Order: sequence, then structure tokens, then C-alpha cells
Amino acid sequence: MSDRFALTGARIFDGADWHDNAALVVSGGHVEAILPAGALPSGVASIETGGGLLAPGFVDLQVNGGGGVMLNDHPDVASIETICRAHAPFGTTALLPTLITDTPAITAAAVAAGAAAARQEVPGFLGLHLEGPHLSVARKGAHDPALIRPMTEADQAALIAARKELPVLLTTVAPESVEPARVTALAKAGLIVSLGHSDTTYVTASAFAAAGATVVTHLFNAMSQIGNREPGLAGAAIATGGLSAGIIADGIHVDPATIAIALRAKKGPGKIVLVTDAMATIGTDMTSFTLNGRTIYRKDGSLRLADGTLAGADLDMISAVRFMHRGVGLELGEALRMASLYPAEAVGQAHRLGRFANGTAADIVALSDDLDVQGVWIGGKKVFGA
Repeated sequence: MSDRFALTGARIFDGADWHDNAALVVSGGHVEAILPAGALPSGVASIETGGGLLAPGFVDLQVNGGGGVMLNDHPDVASIETICRAHAPFGTTALLPTLITDTPAITAAAVAAGAAAARQEVPGFLGLHLEGPHLSVARKGAHDPALIRPMTEADQAALIAARKELPVLLTTVAPESVEPARVTALAKAGLIVSLGHSDTTYVTASAFAAAGATVVTHLFNAMSQIGNREPGLAGAAIATGGLSAGIIADGIHVDPATIAIALRAKKGPGKIVLVTDAMATIGTDMTSFTLNGRTIYRKDGSLRLADGTLAGADLDMISAVRFMHRGVGLELGEALRMASLYPAEAVGQAHRLGRFANGTAADIVALSDDLDVQGVWIGGKKVFGA
């Protein structure tokens, strides 16, 4: 197929507005234009989608695994390729493979693999998310407490060096294990610093936002909650305009009423964004797997350790979009933005991801009217669909 073509026959959502009776023109792996269906330039191949809608590909900032693979178990390029490939059929065209708290050796291997994946331009690879090890044991969730530790000068230097090798590097830290000055240094070096797995106070969380943190990891999970006298990290995430916050919209991690309240209350410009927190199960029929030597069981739509602790999510991005639209009652365009434009903005990539405009990446998801994924393109190349 030519590298210049037009997708026709579907309603088009460009990340802000809807276009009817229009065509999405792609050239050289980028969006060229959205034109009236009857105004295509001569020589442009027209591909009829058969209806439904076209939207910017989804951007997932927290993906621990997929396709039977966990990044922690196999921190190499092949695993990154497998994870990206496993999530593409669910509409995700850019993601951050996420390393859960592990040893320094595993962390270094993941960074090296990410750097290699970036050089090789692995389709769907956006960068890395290092979730830990600088967290709070009090809010460890499924993270191994034996591996959680404070950030040292050497850790800070390693993160800054890693950032130079990766297009995006996001790291989740807890104020209990990191000094504000280190957050400032990381942010100045171009890292995206996220607050999470923390029992911190509202005042401290706000101070860390002022120091350079710009994201909060899986809102309401593994963090201090909103109380009558102490708003906690959850409160700071909602009340602080400079913070974006990921949320796991599966109906298990956060009640839909709580999600709706948070959406109404969230102060901008930071947004609440959809993340899957997906594990190895995505795209497979696995019933269990291991993390740091502990078995995680898949049952009734959730993933849990033997003691019942939630361990990531059995969630893909199109399911999260459907849940927000149907379960929470969000307007479809806003649900799509939560999966594409808003996460792209949170990591400084909205100039090329999460929207359709001249020069943006031709990362496209074709959806049926029932919101089933019919086709996926990454950089103008079809990676899923007939």
C-alpha cells in the first residue's frame, strides 16, 4: 500500500472535535489533513472503513506486561516488542512498559532494553515507566517491601543518565523515600516524576508538586485518601492544577461514583488520564503468573496475590474507554481524550500523539459503533485488523 492514503466512511474524532462525511489523509506515517470526503486530491488511495469511527490511538502510561510477558521477568527488547504487540489490538498505539520495584540489576537491564527499543523504533514503544523502588512500604500494594528503598545520589544520577537514552522516562516515587531537591533535579533533567505508593500528607504532596512532580500514579490506589481533616495524596492530586493523575477504570480499583466525583472536582490544567496497569495476562488466557517470586491469580476480572491484594489490573484500554463512557456516563469524546490526548499531554507528547492534525503521528484506532476495535495503525502502518 502507498504511504499516502485516506481512510473514509467513518466519523472522525480528531482529539477535540467530530468530523462527519470526512476523510483522514495519511502521508509518510503522519496525518496530512482531515478533508471533506468528496475533496480528496487525485492520486490518493481511498480505503473504505465501513462505518464506525476513527480516533487517535490510545496512549498508556502504565503497562507492566502483556502477551504472557512481564517486563520484570524478561527486561529485554523482545519482551518490550511482545508487550507493545499485545496491546495494539485493544487500540493502544503508544505505551510505557512499566518496571515494578525490583533490584538495581533488573532496573539497569530494563533501561538498557528501553534504550535499544528506542533505537530500533519498536512500534508502540514510547519510553519507560519505573514504578519504584523509591516508594513507601506503608502503601506498597503488590510491590516487594524488601526491595523498596530511599533514593540515593547514585540512583538520581542513574535516572538522569537513563533519561538521555529514552524518548520518555516516567518514574513513580513516594515523598517518604525521596527528597524534594532530587525531584527538582530529575524534572530539570527531563524526567516525568509521578507521586504514588505513598502515605504522604496533602501539604507534603503539594510541596513535591511545587518541586517538579507533575503526575500521580493510579489515583486512589496505594495512597493516602481524602479525609475530613487530611486530604492526603488523593486530595492533592485532585486539587493541584499542575498534577495529572492516572486512574484504573475497571470498576474494581475505583468505584464509578468515586471516579465521577474526581472528574467533577479535578482542577486543571492537569487531567485525569486512563491507565491500564496491565499485567502479563492481556491478550492471553493465562490464569496465573508470578511477580518477584509471588503468584498472582486471575479471577473475576481482577489480579490478586494469595492474600487478596490487588496486583495490577486485568484491563485493556478500549475496555477502560467503554467503562468510562457506559459505566461512568462520560461523553464519548471525553472518554477518548482520557485515553489519548490527556496522557500524551501528561508526558509532553501532545505535539505528536493523542490528536489528528497536520504532522502528528498517524496512530489511529478504528472502532465500530459498539466501540469494538476494528483496525489499528501505528505510524501509518496497519498493525491490527483485516
